[in-house]
Amino acid sequence: MRSVGYSLLTWATLTAILNSSSATVRYQPEQVHLSFGEKERSIVITWSTGNKTDSIVKYGGGGQLLQTKTGSCSLFVDGGKKKASQYIHRVTLYYEDPDSLQPETKYYYHVGSELGWSAIYWFLTPPENLNGWAPSIAIYGDMGNINAQSLPRLQAETQAGIYDAIIHVGDFAYNMDDYDGEVGDEFMRQIETIAAYVPYMTTVGNHESAYNFSHYRARFSMPGPYENMMYSFNMGPIHFISFSTEYYYYLRYGFKMLVKQYEWLENDLKEANDPANRTARPWIITLGHRPMYCSNRDDDDCTRIKNRLRYGITPLRLFALEDLFYKYSVDLEIWAHEHSYERMWPLYNYKVYNGSYDQPYTNPKAPVHIVVGSAGCQEKVDSFNPLPSWSGFRSSDYGYSRIKVHNATHLNLQQVSDDLDGQVIDEWWLIKEMPRIKFPLADELFSSQSNSPSPQKVGNIEQNHLRDSFEVEK
Repeated sequence: MRSVGYSLLTWATLTAILNSSSATVRYQPEQVHLSFGEKERSIVITWSTGNKTDSIVKYGGGGQLLQTKTGSCSLFVDGGKKKASQYIHRVTLYYEDPDSLQPETKYYYHVGSELGWSAIYWFLTPPENLNGWAPSIAIYGDMGNINAQSLPRLQAETQAGIYDAIIHVGDFAYNMDDYDGEVGDEFMRQIETIAAYVPYMTTVGNHESAYNFSHYRARFSMPGPYENMMYSFNMGPIHFISFSTEYYYYLRYGFKMLVKQYEWLENDLKEANDPANRTARPWIITLGHRPMYCSNRDDDDCTRIKNRLRYGITPLRLFALEDLFYKYSVDLEIWAHEHSYERMWPLYNYKVYNGSYDQPYTNPKAPVHIVVGSAGCQEKVDSFNPLPSWSGFRSSDYGYSRIKVHNATHLNLQQVSDDLDGQVIDEWWLIKEMPRIKFPLADELFSSQSNSPSPQKVGNIEQNHLRDSFEVEK
């Protein structure tokens, strides 16, 4: 004799199938991914189903899924001709919940409903002392569904527990809206193998622009009220700020959000520079897709001195970001868009402000910029113009970056080459003393004498051995 529970489940399933308007039902959860939530210790679990179902996460330590949390789902309709639809589910786990997440614990979980469950995944919670946390992060941009060169290595390293988070700095799938959203669906299935284990934090890029960035805004679950377009979050001693460079280029979607974002950025930076906050989280790192600086052989805006991000919307120089980030002593500015890797010297207004001759990244007098857009897509990699004197290292190898936060004063950064089977081709330390000292005034810094280094090139890699400050002729 079958149990009552089994009979009820069978009847519920049969009723749902009979009520479906399609001959095919899609109750099985897919595209599972994690992100940090509104509160510092919260985790958001997001997934998709073709048909509407309940939104349930079952989880627990030691492989026992004894705890349950429910959430909600929303209907997303693609803007293409087919108007393909799916339901996107979100459940948030909080440390404050009774019997919920504990620090430094490995939790196993699966998602779904009584109509279908995902595979079992796991994630690790951060330590009790967040200020003493020393997280490891993989970061990259411009990864497509096709030619995702870095994905296999990232899958292996993530599942081996190497990373505490992944950051994708714009341009997903190429493109998420293509073929009525099928490319986006497949890309989200691809990254499930990393994003279901660690928070997958995102920044919007130009390849997300279709239908006013609707796929990007709907598919991800970043903190804040701006549908993933701008937000900030903390990891140990780092304050990350993610923003949309695309507001500067897709003005047809309206000028209002560009104004709103600039105001939000300044307010967030002011708060991050409050003495108590800057002591607890001394590292400020910005995440934007299109760079202010690059030396690639193309006609992208970052190759122009008066580009929109750095110089502002001309002729009034509205919403210029370089001065804003310099004013609030941003330590590191991470970009993508160019399908290459490039590390600049500490740089402001095309002038280099190294910390010293022998230690350029120790107490530098300006922000450091890096470009990390070579994770792999069907557009291949980008080549370079002759090496400019403000660029310290660059490579057109496929690859991704690693950031290891050692403490409040030391960051270690690496660039991994997929062309060279995971070899680290660039490693450097960014070192800042405590308490943080604001960058000197620009007019005082421009008095530095200029010096012009000679570049060296080996294969796809070029490097300057500059250690002095200098000014670029304009």
